[in-house]
Amino acid sequence: MTIAIYLAHLNPVTKAHVEIINELKNNDEVRVLPVIFRIDGKEINSKSFPFSYELRKKMLESVFGDSISIMSNYTFYAPFAKYMPPLLSPYSWNIKKQILDGTGTNYFTYTGDKAEAFVLRLYGLNPKVGKRKETSASFVKQKMFEAAEGKDTDWEHFVEPEIVKIIHDNWDIVKKFAQAPDLTYRVLGMKFPSIGFW
Repeated sequence: MTIAIYLAHLNPVTKAHVEIINELKNNDEVRVLPVIFRIDGKEINSKSFPFSYELRKKMLESVFGDSISIMSNYTFYAPFAKYMPPLLSPYSWNIKKQILDGTGTNYFTYTGDKAEAFVLRLYGLNPKVGKRKETSASFVKQKMFEAAEGKDTDWEHFVEPEIVKIIHDNWDIVKKFAQAPDLTYRVLGMKFPSIGFW
């Protein structure tokens, strides 16, 4: 069976993500690799990346149980600038090794982003570009932040009920980042925290 490797932020896991994973599960073994950023061994969370890997893993497990593999291989270690420029930096090739750890030759990486697919193709990661879903995690996250500031939003409509509960149980995280500045760099279609970039 072909292994479908889904690289994503999943911050938070939305119905669109669930739909993508279910589509991949129809034909392939699915491995989901939520992106992680670390500095001095500690995960960096920010307005763009509010939920930790463990919480995102819990979100995925609440919907899929053990029918998919959730792995922490897609991890960048500060300073993140060392991964630049892609292809020329030896550190950027380490990410490929991490992503493919334990994977044979029969695999593809899934993305809905054409810019990301271009980079994945340069690394020989066999990207398959899916149709981008209408609702992005950034859109849902913004609605969550607005709700944390007292506005009436419909963010729960875009998230599975099991995940809505996990988010409500960790609402302090949403409130913490709702009014925080978005300290993010975008490089070749990929978001990086500005903290720890240099």
